[in-house]
Amino acid sequence: MAVPLLTKKIVKKRVKIFKRPQSDRKISVKTSWRRPKEDSSLSSKLLQEICKELEVLMMHNRTYCAEIAHNVSTRKRKEIVERAAQLDVVVTNKLARLRSQEDE
Repeated sequence: MAVPLLTKKIVKKRVKIFKRPQSDRKISVKTSWRRPKEDSSLSSKLLQEICKELEVLMMHNRTYCAEIAHNVSTRKRKEIVERAAQLDVVVTNKLARLRSQEDE
């Protein structure tokens, strides 16, 4: 009987089911598979109310970004946005009140 020189390796199909992550830890999470969602933003937000708080982010401007609090006035917002541009810190809502003031 003739024997082939190269034998192909037989690839078996996966018998084990894909389980949803953390379905074994939490009752509310069922075992049926869901694609894991990634974080929309890679950097964490830190709430800013005064301009001096931005200097904390100066060394960590790649991992953290600033977000101006809702109760900060327009004048202070402008100062924070200008200082963030100098320190190369990303501000997520830098156009928030500036846009509405310029339209009027």
